[in-house]
Amino acid sequence: MAHHDFPIIILAAGASSRMRGSDKLLEQVDGLPLLALQARRARAATSGDVLIALPPSPHPRYDVLDGLDVIAVPVADASEGINASLRAGFAALPAQTSCAMVLLADLPALRTEDLLEVAQAVDLQSDLLIWRGATSTGKPGHPIVFKAELFAEIARLHGDGGGHKVVEAAQGMVALVPLKDNRARLDLDTPEDWERWRAAR
Repeated sequence: MAHHDFPIIILAAGASSRMRGSDKLLEQVDGLPLLALQARRARAATSGDVLIALPPSPHPRYDVLDGLDVIAVPVADASEGINASLRAGFAALPAQTSCAMVLLADLPALRTEDLLEVAQAVDLQSDLLIWRGATSTGKPGHPIVFKAELFAEIARLHGDGGGHKVVEAAQGMVALVPLKDNRARLDLDTPEDWERWRAAR
């Protein structure tokens, strides 16, 4: 599959609060910290910008991105919740961006080919506004591509609801793209989740 040229925003400013002291984005997956792996997957999927929303520096997450061709976007109000990261990421997009993909940093099973599959489905000439990865059984997940018409709405989001409000308002103009197994939704929030996942692999 060819890669694409639209920007990818990775949301990686969350506090990892349920990990009891460790940082899930620094957990090793396939020999790399998860955040570095996600950054590489995104980098391989697009020739556009890869923007990573991060807690204000200094923070160990910046170190694992050293040498990667990505743009760190510090989120001053990261403690507000995920919408602060969305606002910061979308504010950092290049002018004239026609659509942008949003990816949660904590989905270890997603692969570059999944990002490409969702990107492949995007048709900017259609009436659709959102294209989003789903599980093999059709449950909506990530990544999500938002068309530029929605950027202003995303800029107005507050709190911790993620893009749900924007997605709900776009009902009927959302295309789901089924990805293998549960990759689109598998997130690991606690040390026990990580143990179980590693054991199952």
